[in-house]
Amino acid sequence: MGKTKNTSLDTVVTDFILLGLSHPPNLRTLLFLVFFIIYILTQLGNLLILFTVWADPKLHARPMYILLGVLSFLDMWLSSVIVPRLILDFTPATKAIPFGGCVAQLYFFHFLGSTQCFLYTLMAYDRYLAICQPLRYPVLMSGKLCTILVAGVWVAGSIHGSIQATLTFRLPYCGPNQVDYFICDIPAVLRLACADTTVNELVTFVDIGVVAASCFMLILLSYANIVHAILKIRTADGRRRAFSTCGSHLTVVTVYYVPCIFIYLRPGSKSPLDGAVAVFYTVVTPLLNPLIYTLRNQEVKSALKRITAGL
Repeated sequence: MGKTKNTSLDTVVTDFILLGLSHPPNLRTLLFLVFFIIYILTQLGNLLILFTVWADPKLHARPMYILLGVLSFLDMWLSSVIVPRLILDFTPATKAIPFGGCVAQLYFFHFLGSTQCFLYTLMAYDRYLAICQPLRYPVLMSGKLCTILVAGVWVAGSIHGSIQATLTFRLPYCGPNQVDYFICDIPAVLRLACADTTVNELVTFVDIGVVAASCFMLILLSYANIVHAILKIRTADGRRRAFSTCGSHLTVVTVYYVPCIFIYLRPGSKSPLDGAVAVFYTVVTPLLNPLIYTLRNQEVKSALKRITAGL
């Protein structure tokens, strides 16, 4: 599982070379345009969600949509940590990233990614309370409590990012500096370490893979109770609205967690699929979130219509 390299420790790596995604040279321009457009649409789509939640009184007074606004904010920053650097891979610009830049990218990637992971769990808990405990919901999920929980999610994400960055870069890097990936992420960077990485891989497995899998199971458990409660709703319209609201969140959760678990529960993997899977949940998912929530969520669509009519 772990490995030890005998490269001389006298050599200290001062930067890394991100090899990026493998692609035919003749597709470089096309891929540049595709990822550039994805990035712009991601920023605009999530900014639209943020503006809608902020501008509509019916939305920004409800915890569900406060959490949705936080998710959009996270998506904008997570995309900004990953995609601009990825786009550079399709230009003549240097692929080198300073050692400190690599540390920062890995920290913010795991800080924002884990915060999003915890936020999805909190969103599922919010839907569980709203549907399974409707009469007690205003007390169980007040605006003040929602703010405290969101703050806790950010703190937990920051701690997680700090632990992962510290453990990864406390190791000596004294040999090859070519990262066979499109970002500075733990599995790819650890392969370049000049020391045993068994402890790091174990922590990665537990702190990322198991935590993500546990959050995913908690979400599924919440939705099992939610579905059971929805089926008891007597009116077809009530069932439809409940399924519509929850379906948006469950779709987003699935496209985020499944790729994440696929990568981090296999810390020693060198599968060529890892890059494609990582692109999906780091690049494509932040783009899909605003589309899913605007197309599937009737309340968001109604709010957009009210805002548009008032302009």
